[in-house]
This record gives sequence, C-alpha cells and structure tokens, in this order.
Amino acid sequence: MAKKILIDLTKLRDHHIAGRGDHPRIDGILSEHPNTNGRKTLRELAVFHITCRRCEEAPCIEVCPAEALEKDDQSMIVRHTNLCISCKSCVTICPFGTMMSDFFEHKRDPQRYFDLDDEKELRRFVEYNPGGAVKMVDMKENPEDNIYALNEQVLVKDIPYEKLKQENDG
Repeated sequence: MAKKILIDLTKLRDHHIAGRGDHPRIDGILSEHPNTNGRKTLRELAVFHITCRRCEEAPCIEVCPAEALEKDDQSMIVRHTNLCISCKSCVTICPFGTMMSDFFEHKRDPQRYFDLDDEKELRRFVEYNPGGAVKMVDMKENPEDNIYALNEQVLVKDIPYEKLKQENDG
C-alpha cells in the first residue's frame, strides 16, 4: 500500500482557534483533483467534501456576486477560484460556518502554501503542521473512525455532517 497523508481537520481547527504556536495558517495545494477549478487548498476541498451540509437552497451560491460558486453532480459546492473576487459574502451567509475566510488567503500569500504534488513540498507540509495534525500513514479509508479518502494520496479525518445530524437527531 502506498503512503498517504492523513490530515486531521479537528486538530487543525483546534490549533488555529486557540492561536497556539507561532505558525501562521498553512495549507497544501492540490492541482490535479476533481472539483479544483483552479488551485485549491486541501482544507477547502476537505471541508466541502466532508463537512459541508450541501444545502438544497444554498445561500452561499445565491449571494455570490461573481457567480463563482456552484454545485457539482453530487451537490458538493465548488468554488471557481478564477471567478472568485474574495468578497466573503458566502462566509457571512453560510448558516453552518462551512465557508471560511482563510480559503481566500492563497491569493495574497502563496509562500504559506505547499504543492502536495511535489514530494519535497509534501514532506515539508507534513513536518510543518502542528501537533500531529498531518502525518504520513499506511492505511485506507475507514468511515467507522471518521477517516475518508479525499483522493488517492490524501485521507481526511473529520466528522461528516451526516453523522453529526444522526447523533443530534437520535
């Protein structure tokens, strides 16, 4: 089995919310991934793929003045980075906090992003992330442990909105 990276979104959120350490927010960039429509950060893809509620009447899409957001055939939100003007109207209107303002930061500071398609950059990305939030692993997707495949090289650990809804309803 080929090595993959596992990114624990909960650990990353906790680290950045608490303002721990002297690390600025950093992220990985994936170019060759479905729904990228331009270079996308790993966090943005993971959040849309796993934690987005996929609202039937998505207010983020409706409010976007640049028409940079749309749904794909699986109702996942896709942001077209070449159209996005970083107004953050979608961040303000999202009722669940799925849209995050730091998704737009890569336009301003490309030094804080690592190209995960490059092996050296990938290793630096793993080493730079705080508290074991990102690590190299030999494992497969495991939904029972909230570990999901984002693509062939990336696994993401987070509780998907469907599970949270079931826990809250049950």
